[in-house]
Amino acid sequence: MGQNRILSLIGIATKAGKTASGEFCTEKEVKSGRAALVIVAGDASANTKKKFQNMCDFYEVPIYFYKDKDTLGHAMGKEFRASLAVLDEGFAKGIRKHMDTEDNTIA
Repeated sequence: MGQNRILSLIGIATKAGKTASGEFCTEKEVKSGRAALVIVAGDASANTKKKFQNMCDFYEVPIYFYKDKDTLGHAMGKEFRASLAVLDEGFAKGIRKHMDTEDNTIA
């Protein structure tokens, strides 16, 4: 149940215009300080994971590795997505709560 909740929250946040997806946009939002949470697909390349891990550590943004590119993209109503940034603190808090109870890999 938890995973559907996470994906539906991502979908709602996207409809509300509170997410940015794709490597370039995610990186831009983290560096501008607008990202409240970053989610990277579990099947993203090691290089992508490391890049976002280091960036999020530096800018102190929580990061999670979750599911796969297809699932993340589908939740956002797009093609596959390797990374996304949640720009709203409320959505980020809700997603993190479900991520923590589901015991996903927290970076």
